[in-house]
Amino acid sequence: MLSTQEDVPCRRSPVRHAGPAQVIYVTQSHITADTLPASAQHPVSALTVSLIIFALAVGSFGIGTGEFAIMGLLPDVAGTFAVTNAQAGYVISAYAFGVVVGAPVLAVMGARFRRRDLLLAFMGVFAIGNIASALAPTFASFILMRFLTGLPHGAYFGVAALVAASMVPVNKRTQAVGRVMLGLTLATLIGTPLAAFFGQILDWQYMFAAVGVTGALTVVLIAVFLPRDEAPVGINAFTELEAFKRKQVWLTLGIAATGFCGMFAVFTYISPIVTEVAGLDLAMVPIVMAVFGSGMIVGNIFGAKLADLSLMRTIGWSLLVYFLVLVTLSLTAHIPAMLFLCCFLIGCSFVVGPALQTRLMDVAGNAQTLAAALNHSAFNVANALGALLGGLSISHGYGYASMGYVGAIMAVCGFAVFSISVALDRRDRQVGSLAVCPAE
Repeated sequence: MLSTQEDVPCRRSPVRHAGPAQVIYVTQSHITADTLPASAQHPVSALTVSLIIFALAVGSFGIGTGEFAIMGLLPDVAGTFAVTNAQAGYVISAYAFGVVVGAPVLAVMGARFRRRDLLLAFMGVFAIGNIASALAPTFASFILMRFLTGLPHGAYFGVAALVAASMVPVNKRTQAVGRVMLGLTLATLIGTPLAAFFGQILDWQYMFAAVGVTGALTVVLIAVFLPRDEAPVGINAFTELEAFKRKQVWLTLGIAATGFCGMFAVFTYISPIVTEVAGLDLAMVPIVMAVFGSGMIVGNIFGAKLADLSLMRTIGWSLLVYFLVLVTLSLTAHIPAMLFLCCFLIGCSFVVGPALQTRLMDVAGNAQTLAAALNHSAFNVANALGALLGGLSISHGYGYASMGYVGAIMAVCGFAVFSISVALDRRDRQVGSLAVCPAE
């Protein structure tokens, strides 16, 4: 059985002090302070909290749709700009690069601003970027617009997760984060297929215009439902950069960047896996993607509840189960029923999204915004690595079914990083045990 820091009797508990806008989280080895938004300073109704989280989830739905729907429209983009399909793929890389760059840069630059203002600004840029993408006159300008649109992606999710987590009891934080990210999983199941379908019928530019409208709607919803908050006290670019000095921040990002490459390797090459390995018709690809999206929703909902009960155990067991599923995929992908089952279970591995987001909140100290935003940079690194390693495996003759083996190897790497994180937690807990949990 996995043993983590959560096995000790002295569990984390919130302790309020004289400052009404502060809450202190006491852990086994350290204390961190986080400035809460106005909605947390003054109690609000459960309905208000639900409306705020709904507004944030609409934004994540728009982001997920804009990020993934383009994959099904690349031939249309290539035809519009008279480029090859391979060249059209650069727009996906440009967006991912924007996410990786924008998350830390915008998080540091926005450290001193109100979270409500940051969310409005990030989603405003996202909305404008998508509309500008729809109007781009040349392929070069289109690539530039996709890069700029990707910049606020990670920072938005990071700040949205912090806001959602601050509005609920500490033992329900991951569930709140999961509800915000539910929009992303729904985008995989509903938004992406619909956007791709209508994009093919009406021209792909309409898809980006629709995503831009969704971003604008999110701006309105946040402005209406999220109360004005106080600017963080004692937080600036330098305190945010302190995140890079924390080993546990790097290790948590490492779990995401290495352990979950397999999900993206399978996702990238799902079409040939369905048609060439399983021998199914091309029309079955959207159905397999819907099954994958359904798994993401299940993993997001139930996994978040498990993570609130035992955060580190949820991450560890997810990696182990994920490893077994990926190996099974490579062994049985030629059997349609098993392919469907494995794709569903791989989608369920999205349980780690909210869990790792919460883990970063726990280990980031005062660098909450940067650490939370970096989670999405790490997953985009996993995206790039998964596609790269999968391509190398195919080019060396191992075939599309080898995507499961590629992912399984990387899952082992992720579990190794996880094990190091747990070991360091134990060591730090022993050092700080007298200060936090004095012997009776």
